[in-house]
Amino acid sequence: MSGRNRVRIVGGEWRSRLVRFPGTPGLRPTPDRVRETLFNWLGQRLDGLACVDLFAGSGALGFEALSRGAARVVMVERDREALDALRAAAVELGARGAEVVAGDALGWLARGADKFDVAFVDPPYASDLAVRALAGLPARLRPGARVYVESARPLELPAQWRMLREGRAGAVRFALHEFNPPETPSQ
Repeated sequence: MSGRNRVRIVGGEWRSRLVRFPGTPGLRPTPDRVRETLFNWLGQRLDGLACVDLFAGSGALGFEALSRGAARVVMVERDREALDALRAAAVELGARGAEVVAGDALGWLARGADKFDVAFVDPPYASDLAVRALAGLPARLRPGARVYVESARPLELPAQWRMLREGRAGAVRFALHEFNPPETPSQ
């Protein structure tokens, strides 16, 4: 890993600590400024929350959440080098709430039953994976869960996703949504 392949945690317990990641093609950590904006939107502290970082890559979002008090962050990644770097960073930071999972994010969503308060969806831009992940997420979210999405273009989402905030930094579009499941009729 080269000296350039590092990302700085911008807030919380591990503020200013560096997380190293491999030079895997297409792996692009969420920039510091965008992460700072996101965590301002989320309220700075995530004390006791369960989070999932789909397409974890460098782990910038997941480690930032842990640094800010999240009780648990599941980081799903399929690239072997990125997985090794995520595991090494978790050990180096002493990140007890980090769970690094090797696998495809969409397959992982379909297999589990755990529920989450916050989800980070930041797949490769030249794919339809953001829309596909959002389609699979409802079964894994608690009502009112917040979902952060990065994409190259605006996404058309069903009514169960209420946009809370959105922004843009260069080619990156980012938005924070709230999950509101449809009401189930009472029997």
